[in-house]
Amino acid sequence: MKRRPFLAIALLAVAFALPAHAQDAMKKDAAVQPADPELKVVLDSWNEIGGKLVAMAEDFPENKYDFKPTPAERSFAEQLLHAAGANYFLTDSVMGKKLLAEDPKRENYKTKADVVAFVKKSFADGAAAIQSKGEKGLNSTVPYGHQEARVLDIAYGLIEHSGEHYGQLVVYYRLAGLVPPESRPKK
Repeated sequence: MKRRPFLAIALLAVAFALPAHAQDAMKKDAAVQPADPELKVVLDSWNEIGGKLVAMAEDFPENKYDFKPTPAERSFAEQLLHAAGANYFLTDSVMGKKLLAEDPKRENYKTKADVVAFVKKSFADGAAAIQSKGEKGLNSTVPYGHQEARVLDIAYGLIEHSGEHYGQLVVYYRLAGLVPPESRPKK
């Protein structure tokens, strides 16, 4: 006995038994949505990794801010300052400013509050720089070191850079016996 005709009849019966508005809703839900504009995609990515680093900066205990896994590595605070400072390669390039060649110094950001404020500001400034270019300006080029680079390429490169440092900071959390904010159960 073949079961396919029975299954087909049963599915058709269910489809016709649904009210018309439910059938229309199913069709709308199944419709493929257009891709988000590139500006939204890059800003969402920028803000997502920025939010993760800000959450870590705010969460990590201040008395462990100078923790280093080994003496040769950056401290937790220095990692944050490095990642946030690199954001100004985008911001300064887009705004036509001279690029700084060195990391922000820990001695200039003495407290946890100082570091948190700098991390927040760097991501806010970067988001504002991206938005200032608009959808069409993302593919424009700006001076970047000794070459020209597309705004979009700089932004994605720094998103990746921040993601790499996020991964390193997860290790700092674990070595300090802590659980990173993103790894905690969601309530």
